[in-house]
Amino acid sequence: MKLRIQRNSLRLRLTQSEVAGLAERGRIAESIRFGPGEGTELRYELVASEAAPSLTASFLGGVVAVTIPAGRVRDWAGSEEVSLDAQIPLGSEESLKILVEKDFKCLAPRPGEDESDAFPHPKEGCGDCC
Repeated sequence: MKLRIQRNSLRLRLTQSEVAGLAERGRIAESIRFGPGEGTELRYELVASEAAPSLTASFLGGVVAVTIPAGRVRDWAGSEEVSLDAQIPLGSEESLKILVEKDFKCLAPRPGEDESDAFPHPKEGCGDCC
């Protein structure tokens, strides 16, 4: 699972097995360490919840959690739909944009990039680049 954070925008890209795992098990998680000691890890997870009325996000105890209604995850996993998104008001005039996407293979080869589990690119064979 790839994580991109830019200002008040959070984007997660999932491989085929991660999308399937989220639909089947209801949770996928990753982490990144910034040092050897305690408190140096940032965890991020996607949770499919039967109780969730909409796509939401939280940050607590060093964990970024994005929760998606389970039915929505199952529908998305079994479809050609590329992404799930939400705009969450943060108060005043700010909002958090969340985008959860299927990760596609790049059309141009990139050395060192493992795309063996990425989704086939919808424009594969038409000459465009990623």
